[in-house]
Amino acid sequence: MTMLDDRTTATAWPPAYPQGYAVVDVETTGLFSHDRIVSAAVYRVDARGEVEDHWYTLVNPERDPGPVSIHGLTSELLADAPLFADVAAEFAERLDGRVLVAHNAYFDWSMIAREYARARRTAPVRQRLCTIALAKELALPLPNMKLESLAAHFGVQQRQAHNALDDARVLAEAFRPSLRTAAERGVRLPLLECRPITEWSAPPADGTPRIGRQATYASNGWRPSRKRPACPYPNPGRYEADKPLKQGMRVAFSGDTSVERELLEDRAVEAGLHVATSVSRLTSLLVTNDPDAATSKVVKAKSFGTPIVDEVAFTHLLRDVAPADD
Repeated sequence: MTMLDDRTTATAWPPAYPQGYAVVDVETTGLFSHDRIVSAAVYRVDARGEVEDHWYTLVNPERDPGPVSIHGLTSELLADAPLFADVAAEFAERLDGRVLVAHNAYFDWSMIAREYARARRTAPVRQRLCTIALAKELALPLPNMKLESLAAHFGVQQRQAHNALDDARVLAEAFRPSLRTAAERGVRLPLLECRPITEWSAPPADGTPRIGRQATYASNGWRPSRKRPACPYPNPGRYEADKPLKQGMRVAFSGDTSVERELLEDRAVEAGLHVATSVSRLTSLLVTNDPDAATSKVVKAKSFGTPIVDEVAFTHLLRDVAPADD
């Protein structure tokens, strides 16, 4: 037993902490709302982070598997894998009654929620916890917020990056000391509500296949309007090209996005950014897929000299947001 284990055993465990967690990793065909899961893994852990069991499955995405160079799963390997609908019940059993934990939980949750919507089911998840957000709450001295950096900090060995089972194992092993550190310090866990997609529409009745054989799904009424809490970090100024985003930056969005707008905004908030509803001289960055549009936000951004990036670039920037200045 480590010194940290001794301290957390000797002190009362925070009563408000959840009673169990499902540490999850999914590999996908891509990063957008139309992409599919190709593999999934779950490590169930108890209230104090001890591993109870684990589960892993390949998933036939019914389309091109996407970046094989990253996840290593070819069409041939996935051809005989079960469809998501075939594993949905077993997956749900491992999520039920637990907080979903993932490294960049917004992404994993949104992909899982969409797959359940396509299967005409609802994932039994009510809350999620992002280990990136937790690492920032704990002010861990990490060079960046990549999983490999979190793993190295806690002495956890990665064996096969971008393999769902190994990534979930690594995260579960790194989550345990993170959770115990939070408990020792009395840190409030950065839990966020998960509201499932509840509406789904099948392909056209005439049987005409959609591109990539995919159904569509709607989120009307899925996320009601809500006032976001104030960003706790000061605005460090404008985004500078070739540098990371920094917590506290004011980010505005304009036009259509591939990822549902509110999910994209949630991800920005989780990273410590301020989501602005308009563009002003204080705006750090405008995200738009149509920089030539004549919308008021784009016009103002150009007049103020506000940096503009597209959704893909912004998604990559969100992977490594620098902490706010002390």
